[in-house]
Amino acid sequence: MLSWRDEMQVTDVHIHVQPWWELKPDVLAAMTRGRSDLDELQKIMKSPAALLRRLDADGIARAVLVNYPSPQHMGFTDRANEYVAQYCREAPDRLIPMGGVDPRFAEDPAEDVRRAATAGVRALKVHPPHMGFAANAYLDGLDGLRAVYEEAQRLRLPVMIHTGTSVFPGARSRLGEPIAVDDVAVDFPELRIVLAHGGRPLWMEQAFFLVRRFPHVLMDVSSIPPRSVLRYFPRLAEVAHKVLYGSDWPSPGVKSMADNLRDFQTLPLPEEAMTRILETNARALFP
Repeated sequence: MLSWRDEMQVTDVHIHVQPWWELKPDVLAAMTRGRSDLDELQKIMKSPAALLRRLDADGIARAVLVNYPSPQHMGFTDRANEYVAQYCREAPDRLIPMGGVDPRFAEDPAEDVRRAATAGVRALKVHPPHMGFAANAYLDGLDGLRAVYEEAQRLRLPVMIHTGTSVFPGARSRLGEPIAVDDVAVDFPELRIVLAHGGRPLWMEQAFFLVRRFPHVLMDVSSIPPRSVLRYFPRLAEVAHKVLYGSDWPSPGVKSMADNLRDFQTLPLPEEAMTRILETNARALFP
């Protein structure tokens, strides 16, 4: 007899299927160090069919493919949107494309957001530690960032903002402090914001505050070891209607989507909370 867990259609809202051939050598080395599945991963980065086989094997119904330009730190160029949109067209019912615009280099950031949306991108990623500016840097003169938020709000594109640290070479972790998103949520009240990683491992209380304060701010729990989630967020069940499940696979430390999901499902959360986090919240955000 199938359990409610077996019947659930899980969405992993945070996986990194990206054009690895654009990564800087030291970043690629950090990304792949110690992995035994590199041949499969290299195929997946170029083959939606290979990813779908992996999702089936790991019990994942849908996944959000997180991409963003970061030419200075990671190596990803503005072709990230084209890459992820084209990749996800092979299975639009299961693969959700997330792209981005780097406002420091875009001549017309708002137009770039519109172009991405027209291509099929369904959400945007802003990564302060990798892009080199705070989430509220428009207050300090980065007008292009304001344009990105304004256009995303107008087009109803969710924006995922990295919160927390980053171990990749050149990343500036101080820029991942979540409280900067307080300004974004105040200034763009209809913008749907996802706090990636819940501020881990230094600023979880800030993330929890923001999720509780603002009606359109959510968070994902990706890259947090599942068995540590309730240590970081002991009141997670209180905000379960605003929490999204994600693995951050195949980032360092995340060996398997299946293992990550299985560990998360062992948490002592109410069934309703578990269903919201694994399934229904993502369905509402990405119909």
